[in-house]
Amino acid sequence: MKKNTLSLTLGLSATALAAILVLPAIAQESLLPEGFGAPAETPAPKSSPTPSPSPTPTTAPGSPSANGAAPPPVAPTLDTTTVGAADEEDEEEVESGGLKYDLPPGARRLLTRIGPLTPETGGLAPDAFGVRGQYAAAIMRKTSGQFASRWGQILLRRALASAIDTPDTINGADLAAERVSLLLRMGESITARRIVQSVDYDRASPRLVAAAQQVYLANADPAGMCPYVPAGLAHGDEQAWRLAAAICAGLSGEAGPAGWAVSRVRSRGKISNFDILLAERVLGATGAGRRSTTIEWDNIDRLTSWRFGMATATAIEVPEALRTSAPYYMKGWTVLAPMTDMANRVAAAPEAAARGVLSSEAYVSLLSAAASEEEPAEALAAQTDQLRGAFRLATGAERYAAMEQLWGAGGSASQSYAAMVATARAAAALSPSTETGGDPWQLLGSMLAGGYDANALAWVPTVSVGSRAWGVLAVGSPRALSGMSAGAVERFSDDDDSADTLRSKFLLAGLAGLGRLDADAAASAADDLEVDLGRQTRWSRAIMTAAARREPGMVALLAATGMQGEWSKVPPYHLYYIVRALREVGLDAEARMIAAEAVVRV
Repeated sequence: MKKNTLSLTLGLSATALAAILVLPAIAQESLLPEGFGAPAETPAPKSSPTPSPSPTPTTAPGSPSANGAAPPPVAPTLDTTTVGAADEEDEEEVESGGLKYDLPPGARRLLTRIGPLTPETGGLAPDAFGVRGQYAAAIMRKTSGQFASRWGQILLRRALASAIDTPDTINGADLAAERVSLLLRMGESITARRIVQSVDYDRASPRLVAAAQQVYLANADPAGMCPYVPAGLAHGDEQAWRLAAAICAGLSGEAGPAGWAVSRVRSRGKISNFDILLAERVLGATGAGRRSTTIEWDNIDRLTSWRFGMATATAIEVPEALRTSAPYYMKGWTVLAPMTDMANRVAAAPEAAARGVLSSEAYVSLLSAAASEEEPAEALAAQTDQLRGAFRLATGAERYAAMEQLWGAGGSASQSYAAMVATARAAAALSPSTETGGDPWQLLGSMLAGGYDANALAWVPTVSVGSRAWGVLAVGSPRALSGMSAGAVERFSDDDDSADTLRSKFLLAGLAGLGRLDADAAASAADDLEVDLGRQTRWSRAIMTAAARREPGMVALLAATGMQGEWSKVPPYHLYYIVRALREVGLDAEARMIAAEAVVRV
């Protein structure tokens, strides 16, 4: 009982605890909203590009759509046996707490500018998304949240977290709700919570209220839902909000109303008894419910956001099979929730690091913390020993050998790239005079995964023109390499073992987008590789129009829509327009990192 109470407390934010007293988820055929979609095409050094800080409503993130074409919507996540409004005769509501406070006018936040990041703290300019509010919201709503590029996710997270001006064409709370929902589908639960907390709860629209419920479930913070209960009961899934109201009543010490609300929900028979038991477990941790509630997962076939949030908040172990089959974005929620069992966080960490949810430093810190626990798993201990060796072994050759072991130990492409993310700082500290015994493309890819482009540049004299390492540097270095030509690209393609020479096509797309290959050379190389980089679609026109309007936020959003799914599904002309558009709005470093990542990961 003591352990559960502590776990719940750790899951409740300070703001949310105060608030309880105030109560009165790719198909290239459709990258954008319907009617707008583009057709498919079947010692430690510093880094130059600084990674961004880690920081709709109708149905809950449950199962991701096929190939990511239609993102999972956000809202009620309880299993219901019937769908419908509450009976008309049931008019009573459950509210917790009678105290209320009023903010002084100066402390009230306006809906005209929402977001935690300013240009001084790493955010984009307030006008980064331009004046087309409904247009931006529609694209956010249709974007899956599962992107090929780690750097694309990092950039989009930064854009969505920026303090942006609300266009006149949309309600600020509604636009915030779309930003929050997309961040949740990206696995960015912490940044999503920061957006929700940028809007005073009594100014939240119904869309934002629904999104807020999902945010606090994703953060395993049941108390965070409490300020939104009255609005949720009025405009949202009544049964789900009644359970939330019961939890909030329990947190306020009102055991009677809490128990009555739970009984009322159970008698309706519209919600799975398992989900009700999870709510009772939370109430038990507060001392306002049944302390002996037993949770059995035997007949549960999926992990919803309600189950994730309630189980995580009360330290209930979720079966491995359910975690493994959970939607991709829950891996991000898992690794960002500090109250989650360490073994589960470590299991979810490689994918989170490869996708950009975890920075290189955060990933290494998590592995170190896990290894320092009593009796760590043998595989984890071996991994951290190798990682420690990559940083501490006596010679550069020994450190490089340790890195190679880590890069080759991944069981999947995602795990292998996550290992490159983990070694980014160690790779950047390696001297260019180190003997690598071959093509050091993984070493350079590791540096650029962490943004250490200046350190990678020092390796230019050591690589051969046409090698894979040369290709990584050709698009990832802070300045153009000398001797760039169609012939050099041809030499690169001669050794390209990727399917349909996709790596060479990405290299050409990156070079052309960065302006590092003149028009004639680019046209010649495109003919040789049989690729049309200048293909015009609605998507290509949209991203170039946003670039012409100097809207870096819209460019970042459209760039992400053009990289949904895996790299193997991204057409080369998409990469060309993405790199070109980012460069035109002043995001050169991000453009280079995305281009280099494409060459590394295919």
